[in-house]
Amino acid sequence: MTDEHMHVRKGVGASHDGMTAPPRKTFRKKAGQLPDLAAIVRDITNGSVNELAKAITYIESNAPAHYRYGQELLQSLLKQPGQSIRIGITGVPGAGKSTFIESFGMMLCEHGHRVAVLAIDPSSSISGGSILGDKTRMEQLSKHPNAFIRPSPSSGTLGGVHRKTRETMLLCEAAGFDVILIETVGVGQSEFIVRGMVDFFMLLTLTGAGDELQGMKKGIMELADAVVVNKADGDNKMLAEKTKREYDQILHVLKPSTKGWESKAYTCSALKNEGIDAIWTVIQTFKEKIEMAGTMAERRRSQTKEWMHTLIGEQLNNYFYRHPYVKEHLADWEKQSMDGLVTPAQAAEKLFQEVFQKPI
Repeated sequence: MTDEHMHVRKGVGASHDGMTAPPRKTFRKKAGQLPDLAAIVRDITNGSVNELAKAITYIESNAPAHYRYGQELLQSLLKQPGQSIRIGITGVPGAGKSTFIESFGMMLCEHGHRVAVLAIDPSSSISGGSILGDKTRMEQLSKHPNAFIRPSPSSGTLGGVHRKTRETMLLCEAAGFDVILIETVGVGQSEFIVRGMVDFFMLLTLTGAGDELQGMKKGIMELADAVVVNKADGDNKMLAEKTKREYDQILHVLKPSTKGWESKAYTCSALKNEGIDAIWTVIQTFKEKIEMAGTMAERRRSQTKEWMHTLIGEQLNNYFYRHPYVKEHLADWEKQSMDGLVTPAQAAEKLFQEVFQKPI
C-alpha cells in the first residue's frame, strides 16, 4: 500500500502540502457522565424540548445513577410554579381517542397553549401495542411546535406507569406545557391510576349507549367529570344527542367525581372539529370553579400523599423480592404451601421474619 493510500485511509491529519497537521482536540463527555444539573434545569425551564426528552429518559431509566439524578432534577424543578390543567382521557374501543386528542390538541395549540400528550398502555411492554404509534396516530399534532407527545412505558407494571407518568408530567409542566393530556388505552385498572394523577377526567364514548353501558363498570363512570359522545355528525347526530341524554340520566344519580362539580355528558365530532371548543370551555369552567373552592389544591395534595404511599409499597416490594433469603428460599416456601405443609400466611410470615429480622 502506498503512502498516499495510507493517507487516504487514515484521513485525519493530512494537509494540502502533504505535511501532517496536529490532531484536532475533541471534547466528549466521559462515558456515564451525567449532564450538569443546573444547566439542564435552566434549559427545561426555558422550554427546551430536546432537554425535556433527555430528562424524561433519565426518569424512565432503572439504572441507580440515573434514578438518583432524575430525582435531584425533579426536586430542582418542583420549585418552578406550574399553572397547568391535567386532563385524563379514556374511552371505549373505537371511540376515536386519537382523533379527538389530535383535534383537541391542535385547537389548543392554535390558541397559544402548549400541550403535552402522555399516552399510557400497560400492555405495551408485552405486545408493543398502539403506544409505539402515537406520533403516527397524531401526525399533525406531533409536528406542531406547541405540542409534545411522549409514550409512558410501564415495564409491564401499572406501578411503573404510576411513577414514570407522574414524574414525566411534572417535567412537562416545568417546561411550560400548560395543558397535560394523559391518554389511557382501553378501559381497565389504568383508569383508576390516571384518575389519581389528573384534575379533570374525561370518558370518551360512542352513540348507542345501551349496549356499552351494560359492559361498562359503574366504577369507571363514577370517575368521570365529563362524558363525551364522539362522532356526533351526519346521520349519527340525532342518535348522539339521544345517547347524551341517557348518560346525563345515569350521571345524575351517581356520586360526583369531584366535590362541588356536577358531571354531565356532551357531544362532539372530532373528525369534523365540531363541539371541541365547547368541551374546552367546560374544562376551563371546571378549573375556575374548583380552584376558587380550594378543591384543586386539596386534590393535588391528596394525590401527592397517595403517590408517596404507592412508592413506599413499590420500594418494599422490590426490597423484599431482591432479598438474598427470599431469592434462595421462596420456591421452597411456595412448594410447602402448595403441598399443604404450611398455610400461605405461615409461609409469608416466615419470609417476612427472615427479611426484617423480627416477628410481624
